[in-house]
Amino acid sequence: MTFGKRLTTALDTRGSLCVGIDPHAGLLDAWGLGRDADGLARFADICVRAFADTAAVVKPQSAFFEVHGSAGIAVLERTVAAVRDAGAMLLLDVKRGDIGSTMAAYAQAYLDPSSTLASDAITVSPYLGVGSLQPVFDLVAEHGAGAFVLAATSNPEGPQFQHAVTATGATVAQTVVDEIAAVNAGADPLGSLGVVAGATIGAGAPRFDGLNGPILAPGVGAQGGTADDVRRVFGASLRDVIPSVSREVLRHGPDVAILRGAVERLVAEYAFLRS
Repeated sequence: MTFGKRLTTALDTRGSLCVGIDPHAGLLDAWGLGRDADGLARFADICVRAFADTAAVVKPQSAFFEVHGSAGIAVLERTVAAVRDAGAMLLLDVKRGDIGSTMAAYAQAYLDPSSTLASDAITVSPYLGVGSLQPVFDLVAEHGAGAFVLAATSNPEGPQFQHAVTATGATVAQTVVDEIAAVNAGADPLGSLGVVAGATIGAGAPRFDGLNGPILAPGVGAQGGTADDVRRVFGASLRDVIPSVSREVLRHGPDVAILRGAVERLVAEYAFLRS
């Protein structure tokens, strides 16, 4: 079964929400955990118990595991497996982007089922050209995996590049969306390639009609984005939008029940996306 089909089922069953596992130093402190691999493991375990059987998509941020070296990677491997075992779609936030054999190695590391980090999907960067991501697209097709390509991000530095106009007259962000749409053409019910587009982007936002793929939408909750912003930015493509939250949920930790409640409230808030 393709990632697009599995994701559609997850969103229909669990609601439209992606919840991050972002164990940065400040949150480890706030949760009363050590800034070491043991604290990292306890943080990840709490998150898995709180929402991996509730949220449709769970997104560990690889960097916060990598900073602890090999011990952190071991925790990430266990977390990836635990999230998938709990039934959530596992989106590993790695934002890799390179060319040739290097990109192929990244794809194999995260999308090959034989890898200890095998994920349902990963985030990737197209700024060496969307074509440079072909090794990822190949493994997506081969293994029924998915990928989310950065298009119009919510960080304030993004528009300087993403809103720049190419020789065709389209913005860089629109070009990314259009090239992903071409790969997704004909997929049913949803393509396995998505884009990342912030819920707080303003003028210059790309059009998403015809994408036929999921839209990961960071920027809601603690970053200031609202349900009204989601409606404004994504319009007729709302059914394909997956709001992505991290701080908005994790600030309620480390109590498992309170974390779970925060996720359930947000799922209810964005229930209109599946209507």
